[in-house]
Parts: sequence; C-alpha cells; structure tokens
Amino acid sequence: MFGKRKEKGAAITHASGQDLELANHEAKEAQHHQHKHHHLAFNHNGHKVTKGIHPDGESGRRGFHPHHFLRISARSTSKLSMAVNVLWPFVPAAIAVRYARPHDHVWIFALNYIAMVPSANLIGFAGQELARKLPKVFGVLLETFLGGIVEIVLFMVLLRKNVDDPADVERYNHLIPVIRAAILGSILANLLLCMGFCFFAGGIGREEQEFDGAISEVGSGLLMTAGFGLMIPAAFFTSLSGSTSVELSGPEELTDKVLTVSRVTAVILFVAFLLYTWFQMHTHHSIYDAVLKTDEQRDMDRHKDLKKAKLTLTECVLALVIAITLVCLHAVFLVEEIEYIVEEKGVSDAFMGLILVPLVEKAAEHLTAIDEAWDNQMNFALAHVLGATIQTALFNGPLVVIVGWGLQKAMVSITAISAADRAKLS
Repeated sequence: MFGKRKEKGAAITHASGQDLELANHEAKEAQHHQHKHHHLAFNHNGHKVTKGIHPDGESGRRGFHPHHFLRISARSTSKLSMAVNVLWPFVPAAIAVRYARPHDHVWIFALNYIAMVPSANLIGFAGQELARKLPKVFGVLLETFLGGIVEIVLFMVLLRKNVDDPADVERYNHLIPVIRAAILGSILANLLLCMGFCFFAGGIGREEQEFDGAISEVGSGLLMTAGFGLMIPAAFFTSLSGSTSVELSGPEELTDKVLTVSRVTAVILFVAFLLYTWFQMHTHHSIYDAVLKTDEQRDMDRHKDLKKAKLTLTECVLALVIAITLVCLHAVFLVEEIEYIVEEKGVSDAFMGLILVPLVEKAAEHLTAIDEAWDNQMNFALAHVLGATIQTALFNGPLVVIVGWGLQKAMVSITAISAADRAKLS
C-alpha cells in the first residue's frame, strides 16, 4: 500500500513538472508570437498595421467617420448586445422627462434605470474595441476596469448625495445602507448570477468545459482575502459592542473606532489591488498571455470577429467619452429619485442595493462574459467575472471609503447601532 502511494505521489510530482514545463513553453511561444505579430506589416484583413496597435484591432482607418462609427457601434459585440441597442430611445426620453416633468419621480427613476443599460453597453463595446488594439493581458484589465466605471460613478453619486449633517435626523446617512448593499450585491451578482449564466451558456452543446487553473486560483485566493478584509470592520464592531472588558464612553466612540479600522482596511485592500494588477501586467504576464492566446483559438466565431469592421482609436475614445457622460447623467437622475422610491413606494434599501443597482451597473460586463462563454472562451469569461468581482471588492469598495474619508463622510452610520447596543454602551 505504501509503495503504491509513493508511486502515485511520484507520478503526481512528475505530472506537475510536465505541466510547469508545458506552461513555460506556451508562455514563451505566446510571447514570441505576440512579438512577431507586432512587427507584421499587414493584418489578416490586409490593413496596414499601425505601430503600437495589435493586428487584431487594426481598423485600416484613421480619425473619425460618423457612418462607420454608427454602423459598427450598432452591430456591437454579439447578438445579445445588439438587442440591447433597441433601448437607445430611452436615453433622450429619460433626459427629457427629467426636465419636462420633474415631479414624476417614478417615471424618471424607471426611464433612467432602463437608459443606463444601453449607455453601459456602449462602454463595454468601446472598451472591448480598445482592448483589441492592446496587448492581451493589459487589454483584458483595461476592459474590466472600463466595465466597472458605471459602478464607480453610481457609488460616487450616491456618496455625494448622502446627507451627513447630524442635525437632519430623518435623512442622516440615509444612502449609506444603499451603498453597502450595492457593494455586496455587485459581488453576488458577478459570482452567482453572471458566473452561473456563463457555465450554463458555455455548457449548452458541450459535455465538458475547460479553463486554466492560473485564472481560477489567483481569483479565488484574492476573493478570499477580500472577503476577510470586508469582514474586519463588522467583526470589530461586534466584538467591541459585546465586550464587557472594554470601556467606551458611548456609541460615538465605538463608531469612531470602527470607522478608523474600516479606513485602514480600505487602504490595505487598495494596495492589494495595485499589487494584483502589477502581478498580472509585469511579473507573470507571459503566463496569462499563453492562457488567453489558447482561449482565442477555441473561439467558435473568431474567424467572423477578425473580419468585422473595427473602430479607430479616435472613435473608441469618443465612444467612451459619450457613454461615460451619459452614464454620469443618468446616475445623477437615478440617485435623486432613490430616496422617493425607498420612502414613498416602500422599496427597501436592501432590495435597492442588492438587486436593482447591481443589475444595471453590471449589465455590460455580464453580456460580454456570457457571450465569451457561449463561444467556448471560458478563460476570458472567468477573467471578466473574477476580475470585475475583485475590482469591486479590492478597488471600488475601498475607493468609496477613501473618497468618503476625504469628503468627511463616514461610511459607518451611528444609526446602524441598535438600541440595545446604545443602552449597553451608555
């Protein structure tokens, strides 16, 4: 029995060595292939490749061409994304209703909520077009970051609209619960909803789905770190509020201590995100290049994607400016009506933050990941899903705390302390 176990262990070690050698070989080949690609005079469509532009993203044009810009943007990345473009008439309608009928709160909220979807979809499409022109790993990171801009904008608007005057007892920190729920809801929407749809869509017509361990292991490890980091302030509050050995003058002192711990944790998570980005872009980018390059070969529609007309660099930047401007506008109008919807229509903070806000802010990323899974590009799909989740947990969430710190807005509300805890502390 011991001999068999030893032989099995030796076999596993040998297999692990072979896998490592294979990964290193694929990384070197991908790096050589990428270096070779960047020196091609013409790409697959016969377009002359501009220096610094990846051949897959070369459009063969320069500057801005309105007809090509509208036609390519309407085509979008997939049939599902193309269907979302049907919602573009809601964009001018939402803006018009906001100024023409400012007292129709429900209509303003509903129209701007729907109008966020095509605007976010344009950010996702322009980000993907821009990512095609860049090296693989940097392109995926940039595309994921651009997909999270909608979330960042919503969080910043919610934070800015929050009332932090203690004299206003009824509205004091009234949007903080929505922000907290939105952060948690965004993470759950990515890990449960979007990833579930990716496995479902990728499994249609296939008995097995394959993905590389480099993508999943790094993602799961960072998510575990982020989970513990997000739990620290809550655990600190629970331990102090239930402790009999620690003397506190009142709930205000407890809130100050928890707020300090929350801010320190936010800074640590922020630094962890920067190290994760450095890890992907510099120290181990060749491994990710090899994984993503292999995934590209599995793409069922790669030959069609390569032949599609593409946006120029100028058009990509212009599309991002237009889309981000519209998203900011709709986010402001949307957040202005949240208070009315919650207080007058009986919609809870938890439902608003956990369900409604994450669905609209992550729409573009979800469509992109599901389309990649459908095309058998599970590594790309997981990179987008896990990357977006890591960005929310390690960057967007801590960013809200740090910006709130600068604006003198506490992300810990005194009203969150229950009456029993107040009596215990007093």
